[in-house]
Amino acid sequence: MKYLWITLLAVLLVLGGFIWYKYYFVFGEGVKSGVLNYAVKKGNIFKTYEGKLIQEGFGRGKTGALTSYEFEFSIENEEVFKQLEMNSGKTFDLHYKEYHGVLPWRGNTTYLVDKVVNMK
Repeated sequence: MKYLWITLLAVLLVLGGFIWYKYYFVFGEGVKSGVLNYAVKKGNIFKTYEGKLIQEGFGRGKTGALTSYEFEFSIENEEVFKQLEMNSGKTFDLHYKEYHGVLPWRGNTTYLVDKVVNMK
């Protein structure tokens, strides 16, 4: 009986560690810059804030060809969402956190924008 409790406790600890690592451990963070394409509130059960930033740069396609990169993200709070929503089409520097997994009440992506660093 004692070994059963020890095994159960070990399994719960490993499972808890996995869940924390997958959904709550910040894997990376940084700043992305680009033109805000959209900021929306959407969802069937959990209404979350989502957005897309268009980043321009030189790609590997044709020599000197200008390509665009899309950065899709979820937005952490309503204040940041309102600032983005009211300024669609402007250039933003957005600070984000990257997670390993997606939680439905946190957003649809592993990238979570938590603040606006700069807006032009």
